[in-house]
Amino acid sequence: MKNILVINSGSSSLKFQLIQMPSKKVLASGMVERIGLEGAKLHYKTKAVSTSEEIEVPDHAMALKAVTNMLLETGNGVINNSEEISAIGHRVVHGGKTFSSTTVIDENVKKTIKDLFSLAPLHNPPNLKGIEVAEKLFPGAPQIAVFDTAFHSSIPEQARKYAIPDKLYEEEHIQLYGFHGTSHKYVTEKAQEYLQQENSKIISIHLGNGCSITAVQNGKSLDHSLGFAPVNGLIMGTRSGDIDQSVIFYLVEQLGYSLQEVNHMLHNQSGMYGLTGYSDLRDIEEQAGKGNTECQLALEMNAYRIKKYIGAYAAAMNGLDAIIFTAGIGENSSTIRKMACLNMDFFGIELDEEKNKVRSKEIREINSVDSKVKILVIPTNEELEIAKQVMELVS
Repeated sequence: MKNILVINSGSSSLKFQLIQMPSKKVLASGMVERIGLEGAKLHYKTKAVSTSEEIEVPDHAMALKAVTNMLLETGNGVINNSEEISAIGHRVVHGGKTFSSTTVIDENVKKTIKDLFSLAPLHNPPNLKGIEVAEKLFPGAPQIAVFDTAFHSSIPEQARKYAIPDKLYEEEHIQLYGFHGTSHKYVTEKAQEYLQQENSKIISIHLGNGCSITAVQNGKSLDHSLGFAPVNGLIMGTRSGDIDQSVIFYLVEQLGYSLQEVNHMLHNQSGMYGLTGYSDLRDIEEQAGKGNTECQLALEMNAYRIKKYIGAYAAAMNGLDAIIFTAGIGENSSTIRKMACLNMDFFGIELDEEKNKVRSKEIREINSVDSKVKILVIPTNEELEIAKQVMELVS
């Protein structure tokens, strides 16, 4: 048996699981949410205890230290010392052209992750920070990187290339890379098991603070909404999603913004935050319910963008067996699921509103009995998928 600590650093959260492999037994799990924001919380759960407390965590380094203290704490902890950790698996968002599989981390790997900061500025920096802190806290454990981009290496060239001078693809490797691959891989495999069909056409919709949608045919990523960097596609918490590139030139050439300011705007000040002043969808739904018209419109825009991609990917696959909602918003927001499935009966997508209201940690159908397409809510477990890949590498 090996104890695999999985660290999943998101743009504003840090999820963790300590998993005993190959039994898949979760010894401890939890997350630190709202990192760098007021009201940050540490959630920690073991077989014996479940706690939730507000903590002050200005950055991901402090969040990981808080998690480590809980794992080692007398009474609530599940390990006696750091040597009981066999390996640490890190979710890393952007692997570029260099990494297409799970990799043991060394100085060259860390340098490459750092070199890719500009392509994933909200993710690769906290990913690397998590690695550096974990190296100090668990010096005897091998550090393993599992890259979000790896699952999307199957995307065909016709979808992967951009219509720009070809040498930029051949020499500079500017292309669609795709993200949230660990999550999309996990939930689509679960969907295939549930549907009991390997030959399937599935659209996986990952909705969290970061959002993406993937066309998955026969278990392989066929197309994906995020591209060269994780900022385009769907409307996200603070990221713009798709935008006419001419807007960028207008901001710089006519309104006097610097390129750095525009980059910061599109990553940190746009999306739902730019539309409403809130980045957390729970706050936006609450305000919309109180009659806030900006929040109501933002929800409509969010759902409309999802629907456009569903239509595009159904066309790309020439059919559709199921759509999946997953991740924090996808699993918990009945509002977004309802709005995204509204008036989609042309595609055979018909929601059962009562089923949609039910909350569960299990795979569940929320489509009507007459729906030609299954609408599935599948809790993602990127941590288990990472642990499986780590175990394969260190065994």
